[in-house]
Amino acid sequence: MKLHVPTLISRKREGEALDPAEIRLLVDGYTSGEIPDYQMSAFAMAVYFKGMNAVETAALTRAMLESGDVFEHPAGHPPVVDKHSTGGIGDKVSLILAPLVACTGVWVPMVSGRGLGITGGTLDKLESIPGFKVGISLAEAGTMLEKIGVVMMGQTDRFCPADKKLYALRDVTGTVPSIPLITASIMSKKLAESLDKLVLDVKFGSGAFMKTEADARVLADSMIAVGKEMGVEVHAILNPMAEPLGRAVGNSLEVVESLDCLEGGGPADLRQLVLDLAEKISPVPRVELEGMLDDGRARRKFDELVSAHGCNPADLPRLGDIHRAPLIREFPAPDTGTVVKVDAGIVGQAALQLGAGRARANDGVDHAVGFDQLVKCGEPIHQGHPLCRIHARTVVDFEIAEAMLGQAIVIEP
Repeated sequence: MKLHVPTLISRKREGEALDPAEIRLLVDGYTSGEIPDYQMSAFAMAVYFKGMNAVETAALTRAMLESGDVFEHPAGHPPVVDKHSTGGIGDKVSLILAPLVACTGVWVPMVSGRGLGITGGTLDKLESIPGFKVGISLAEAGTMLEKIGVVMMGQTDRFCPADKKLYALRDVTGTVPSIPLITASIMSKKLAESLDKLVLDVKFGSGAFMKTEADARVLADSMIAVGKEMGVEVHAILNPMAEPLGRAVGNSLEVVESLDCLEGGGPADLRQLVLDLAEKISPVPRVELEGMLDDGRARRKFDELVSAHGCNPADLPRLGDIHRAPLIREFPAPDTGTVVKVDAGIVGQAALQLGAGRARANDGVDHAVGFDQLVKCGEPIHQGHPLCRIHARTVVDFEIAEAMLGQAIVIEP
């Protein structure tokens, strides 16, 4: 079958449904370099305006995931499960959920990403643990799964190369916010893990990519439909990201908070979300998962994970000292009253300003900076009492972050 790309673009521009075989040829041609960027840009724009049905989106997803290497699990393997979040502020759920769920006897081959913009990345947080190696091969990951049941790694060069190429193109052509293209990008990377079950944490609000619950629902439904087309059980939970998750924002600070949760403590909202998501992909009930957090099993599994990735678990309790910002100061409340708003979007921008995130893909991140002991909505506060602690490199950074937090946190009498 020979593909005439201009005709295919025209048909999609007019809203026609494309055949899965055509979509496969398009993706294969683009990945190999036979189809140029300008034609793929036109195709992405046609999809942006006309959309795709579930069969088309599943065909795009399958072609993208099969453009490179996929996980191949041995015969008789346990159920393979994972979780994906569409991103948020203070969202360190993966660090807790992956080892917790691995305690139940399933395999968790979590391929994660880096932060970009205000959204933090799991890999950046893991790399605040001295020596944590995220760049491992699929063969190494397979060995780790057989040994400890969990791996947390970055995308290899041969893992969904079509997605990597198309995502970069969408970023510069104004076609990022397209539900079919977002769906195919997320699901191709997750389903290349050869999963049996997947749970999606779809965020909405000021600190999320999707600003409204309605938009989040459309995206969740699209990803569930693709999972159904491809024979994978997919669950989705919609979660507001109006305020940061937990009380810490920043790479090492979020790892410290995750360790608290893995030891049965931590903020209530973080623990609840971890359990809400974990129970969708675990073979054991919620009460048993709670027990694994409380009795140390989840923490011990995290230590095994850290060791397997080349680190010393003895470094974990010292993480606050290893990454200690030069300037750590409390931010006092200007008034007495009740906290009615902690704007996640502004908090994320403030963390970015401190250096906790990256504005461009090739930027570095500062593991030490950020916020902890952050107040939550609904809490009473007295004038002069701390709203949070700011961890900064310089006085100027601190003052900019303090001014931004002053906008983010609203107190009413």
